[in-house]
Amino acid sequence: MTNNIVFVADLFAEDYEGGAELTTAALVESAKMNVIKVRSRDVTIETLQKHQNDYWVFGNFAGLNFNLIPALVGNINYSILEYDYKFCNYRSIEKHLASTGRDCDCHDQLVGKYVSAFFYGADHLFWMSEQQRDRYHLRFPNLRQRPQTVLSSVFSQDFFNVVSLLKGSSDERSGWVVLGSDSWIKGKEQAIKWCNENGKPYDVVWDMPYHDLLAKLASSEGFVYLPLGGDTCPRMVIEAKLLGCDVVVNQNVQHSNEKWWQSSPDDVCDYLKGRPRVFWSIVEKYARRDLSVSGYTTTYNCISQNYPFVESITSMLDCLDEVVVVDGGSYDGTLDVLNDMAKENPKLKVVSNLVDWNHKRSAVFDGSQKALARSHCTGDICWQQDVDEIIHENDYKKIRDLVKAMHKSHQLIALPVVEFWGKSGNVRIDINPWKWRISKNYPHITHGIPAQLRQRDENGDLYSLPGSDGCDYVHRDTGEIIPFSNFHTQETETLRRQAQTDENARSQYVKWFTSVINSLPGVYHYSWFDLPRKIKTYRGFWTRHWQSLFNVTQEDSPQNNMFFDKKWEDVTDDEINALATRLESEMGGWIFHRKIDWNNPTPRVMIEGLKHPDVMQEWIGGN
Repeated sequence: MTNNIVFVADLFAEDYEGGAELTTAALVESAKMNVIKVRSRDVTIETLQKHQNDYWVFGNFAGLNFNLIPALVGNINYSILEYDYKFCNYRSIEKHLASTGRDCDCHDQLVGKYVSAFFYGADHLFWMSEQQRDRYHLRFPNLRQRPQTVLSSVFSQDFFNVVSLLKGSSDERSGWVVLGSDSWIKGKEQAIKWCNENGKPYDVVWDMPYHDLLAKLASSEGFVYLPLGGDTCPRMVIEAKLLGCDVVVNQNVQHSNEKWWQSSPDDVCDYLKGRPRVFWSIVEKYARRDLSVSGYTTTYNCISQNYPFVESITSMLDCLDEVVVVDGGSYDGTLDVLNDMAKENPKLKVVSNLVDWNHKRSAVFDGSQKALARSHCTGDICWQQDVDEIIHENDYKKIRDLVKAMHKSHQLIALPVVEFWGKSGNVRIDINPWKWRISKNYPHITHGIPAQLRQRDENGDLYSLPGSDGCDYVHRDTGEIIPFSNFHTQETETLRRQAQTDENARSQYVKWFTSVINSLPGVYHYSWFDLPRKIKTYRGFWTRHWQSLFNVTQEDSPQNNMFFDKKWEDVTDDEINALATRLESEMGGWIFHRKIDWNNPTPRVMIEGLKHPDVMQEWIGGN
């Protein structure tokens, strides 16, 4: 968290009153946080070190030493306010063509690679116009994944005061105005030609004091501006419209087709007055690390399956900013309970998405339901949990602290899971103690089967090769697995495996895991808390689920039943209850991919000081 904003630009308004400089000045003027202005040529390693804990905004940065970009991307939190086209050596693809006779290919050259990396490393990208943004996306498709806003040019409160005074100040308007800039892109000669061809008397204005220029526009009939290349959001066009001029532009004025520009001058004025607030609400959020967190989960007939779904969702509502629940067509009253909860708590968003759970590939829908829930999240950060997972009240603050401390390079983080085995307080150590949990809400992150495991059956329906549960975090477009950060290392994994048979290793592992759950947020998982219920789900659901996901057929036989040496259809509830009692008393867990081996039981482990979450007390008492 910082109270300082470091604003970097090639020039500021005190150096030169250009369009970019005036927008920067208007933003700095409206800032509520302390702004430190730094010229791009003055950014050094020492500057980065001095302001490493401050938040940075980069405007025009042609003077920046590009060799510093790796250090910036890796160590500084920043946003970029793009005024033109930094990826091009000419900062204009049209000027590049006019100057060299060749189409611009700078995006494939070193300058483009530097700019692409710099832009991709930013927390947020601000564009001047939609066309400018789209040109960047065409050349750098990965930038579509980044949080971004079309800002437009920004004006100071003093400007709006002057406009208010000047509007209607002249009873008679006369003559047209042409911008006299000799910059190739500004199209001065084309504007003069248009005036001559249309019989419009005109004045060429240049190097005129800013307030005198506004007065000139307020008394002129019109303004013509015909740039030769893409001009992202030229201020003088906006100034002329707000001051009552007829405005003639071409398609190179890149904001000219946007909805706000097509409105009346008063509506345009209202829109522009709100742009500083839009900018600073985003920048201050990143600067203060005051990021919103959306939780999401999915439900289906949770009442009949005795899931603690109300408790799970309540635990998220108690500490997150928003909770999205996608229900897959519950008919046991679950959806009614969810809708009642949503009426009581506006943070809860319930989405009903009926799917065919009898479909041959119904297992794939688990991932698509999670993907749908995630797509409805509006927070900066996403927290995913299943409806048998609970956030402990001791972890509420830890979640917020983690969000503030998340490194900019982190997309996805795995966090600890306390896996209960039965109702006696035993905690499993025979399975991974972590799960993917918290992630940046980037549009490219979704759930599904990784690309390398995707297969199609004879009907063209998707299924997975072994290695996925169908809910992996994957890239929306490529299907590549999203890289993640984990507290659990190879060393601790080795220790966990040793703990299955070695008492000394077990003691060390339990000590390590206790320190982890005391320092990091996570969830308490109640999937194996009620062992009879869990075994019954294998009988009625999980066997069919894995067959659906992996496109395999497995007959109901004693050999394929990992619990009993008989067919599932011959297993009674009394037998399940008896087995559950024995599993809880003699085992500390079991992975049911193989037959239960009573001669090599999984050790039973208690975590000292462990207490069930408050929200679970009633549910536990009833189970």
